[in-house]
Amino acid sequence: MRLKKLLLLNAVIINSFIGVSQETYDLSEFIKTGMEHNFALQIARNRQEISDNNFTLGNAGFFPVLDLSARQSGNVTSSWQTFQDESTASTRGIHNTSTNTGLNLGWNLFSGFRVRTTYSRLEELKEQGELSTRLAVERYIARITSEYYNYIQQTRQVGNLEYAVSLSKERYRIDEERYNIGSGSRLQMLQSRVFLNADSSRLARQYEIQRASQIRLNELIGTEDFDVLLGVKDTMIIVNPDLLYEELFDNTLEQNINLLIAASNQVISEYDRDIIASRTYPYVQFNTGYGYTFNTYQAGNMSNQQSLGFNYGLTVGINIFDGYNRRREISNAMIEIRNRELSYLQVMQEVKADLMTIYRAYENNLRLLELEYQNLETARENMEIAFERYRLGVLAGIELREVQKSLLEAEERLLSIQYQTKLAEISLLQLSGRIAEYL
Repeated sequence: MRLKKLLLLNAVIINSFIGVSQETYDLSEFIKTGMEHNFALQIARNRQEISDNNFTLGNAGFFPVLDLSARQSGNVTSSWQTFQDESTASTRGIHNTSTNTGLNLGWNLFSGFRVRTTYSRLEELKEQGELSTRLAVERYIARITSEYYNYIQQTRQVGNLEYAVSLSKERYRIDEERYNIGSGSRLQMLQSRVFLNADSSRLARQYEIQRASQIRLNELIGTEDFDVLLGVKDTMIIVNPDLLYEELFDNTLEQNINLLIAASNQVISEYDRDIIASRTYPYVQFNTGYGYTFNTYQAGNMSNQQSLGFNYGLTVGINIFDGYNRRREISNAMIEIRNRELSYLQVMQEVKADLMTIYRAYENNLRLLELEYQNLETARENMEIAFERYRLGVLAGIELREVQKSLLEAEERLLSIQYQTKLAEISLLQLSGRIAEYL
């Protein structure tokens, strides 16, 4: 009867310990809070904003360039002249000045479709910036989800070890009573104390592991005060047993972020080749300007001169020979395109292999879960029977300890497999681009 009360106490400890906190969050709240404050995500969003800002018509070269300039210059000269009749003339320290102000406009009217290609490349880079942000978000969700369930695992392990300590305390109490009334040996009592101390020591270490997990959660959500104890609303590791490989495979081909980025890199490499190839076309440039000039003279018939005028020009040209550099660059660009194609195939192969490997582990862990649930029920029943027999004096202390260890190991194995199955589930959803389902 007392053991049943201890079993009930164990369940209460596990379920209540997780929720003892000033603040409690479920997984979705953890993720949303972290997405607002996590520094890595803020950096990723800032980088995306840069790629968004770069996607403009002006950056691609569609618009003309207008410059306003002003220049003040001067010279001081001295001269000596000798004429044919051997007469001479000289001037010293003549200071002439020139002031120029102008408004100049240059416009690249045609450059072999380079401007249009550059604009398309900037658009692709903008989309790739969005993909990079999504990649950072997906990795973050996977990481915080893993740590969230790790915290639940470690907290439940705390509960299991607290239950083990309570059993050891009860055993020590029984052995101490037997020793005091003369029906038990001092050796048995001391052995019970050793077991109690060992269990207590292991519990103390488990508290440290649980605390470290809680600190990592605080770090992931951007909490400034790591001493604030954040609680989780969930008390169990619930595994989704209904993930289908075929559905995950189709989702992966369509939504896997690494595949999408690899495909985007292919497109960018093709734009790079087209930009180089645009140099084989003629170019047309238009220039115009409006300027004012003021000159002063200290020698001659004029003391100053002013001019105000408008100029324009149209330049048409084509590069005939550049030392085979363009051909070399196009050849290198074609190699880069092939490399990007190979990179895409490599990523595809890696993603497919990861999906298959993780899904097989996921299936196997689901089967192991059923076995471990059965093992735990059996171990609990054995513990109840063994403890009652020990209370009656018909079971040796070493045998009771073995049964107790078997129960604790069964609880640990179940927690471990639950967590490993959850990690496989998280990885599968991340690979298939469905990790946001945890939101």
